[in-house]
Amino acid sequence: MADSAVVRVATFNVSMEAGNYLPAGQQGDQRVLVERLATGTEPQIQAIARIIQLTRPDVILLTEFDYIASPAEGAEAFLKNYLAVSQQGSEPIDYPYYFYAEVNSGQPSPYDLNRDGKTSGVGADAWGFGFYPGQYGMLLLSRYPILADEVRTFRQFKWRDMPGHLKTSQPDGSPWYDEAAWQQFPLTSKSHWDLPLNINGKRLHLFASHPTPPVFDGPEKRNGKRNHDEIRFWVDYISDVQGDYLYDDNGLAGSFDSKAPFVIVGDLNASPVEGDAFKAGIQSLLAHPRIQDPIPTSRGGMEHSPNTPYAAQHTATWRMRADYVLPGKVGIAVIDSGVFWPAPDEADYDLVETRQASSDHRLVWVDIRLK
Repeated sequence: MADSAVVRVATFNVSMEAGNYLPAGQQGDQRVLVERLATGTEPQIQAIARIIQLTRPDVILLTEFDYIASPAEGAEAFLKNYLAVSQQGSEPIDYPYYFYAEVNSGQPSPYDLNRDGKTSGVGADAWGFGFYPGQYGMLLLSRYPILADEVRTFRQFKWRDMPGHLKTSQPDGSPWYDEAAWQQFPLTSKSHWDLPLNINGKRLHLFASHPTPPVFDGPEKRNGKRNHDEIRFWVDYISDVQGDYLYDDNGLAGSFDSKAPFVIVGDLNASPVEGDAFKAGIQSLLAHPRIQDPIPTSRGGMEHSPNTPYAAQHTATWRMRADYVLPGKVGIAVIDSGVFWPAPDEADYDLVETRQASSDHRLVWVDIRLK
């Protein structure tokens, strides 16, 4: 960034999970990504790296980046073999700090969560949809130190413990989930993270998540309701006593009680005006008195869907705003924002021309200045 006082915060669903590299219908595991990270020559990952090198975020959340327990084979291999290497002449980029942790997607449950009469433990019967633990994981990269001792994660928070959660029922009105499953059911399909950073002596919290898509279910709308409540988590977390019921994975209870600046980032899989989500969830977040929404746009998105009134705001090829960078109002001035989506006549359009070129999502960035 030209102005050292400006911090560029970004989110990018990078589609770096095993199913993206295998023929349709085949399922692998983390080793698929491990092998491609090791080579430094996977075209799709090279394109992802080039997009990051071109936009140069100071802090970026990557979603759908498989969790790999060995950092040397996962996050560090991506940093070393792709981001630290010039992609098509772009300047390499270095992130000295990262956060990488387990997620619920692909974690097997012993229950028939989708009520199809089978208990597979994977797919829709996992605690978060996925075919192996860590699929569709998250990775935060940062130029600034992460205050590791103060990180809060909420992977184990139980959905039943959210007051007023949306109830999922069978046609006869009985609970969709068996009682034993419901007692163990986590709210978050991946995880919710509160990551405090030290930005040149000032504190900035990154609130990261990737709620489940609100589709791929049935009339009971179990995924839509979970998506709503995963988004509502942040509404409550930044609302003082309203979120006092929350507890993190270390057993610490309470919501965000700091006056420090924060930014909510992630693929929230919901739009306030389009798509199949329960829109009240994302609408309440965007309308929260502590949130400012820059509404990043792109010319490429507009030209991708010229007959759609919200096209310039889209962040995914399937024509919806799904990915967000939402700064809080306290201690933050928004300087600029955008979606990396070149139009067909612009440079680097080849990076987004097809789903296979990079991802079906676009990198979203917001430049902020800490007051």
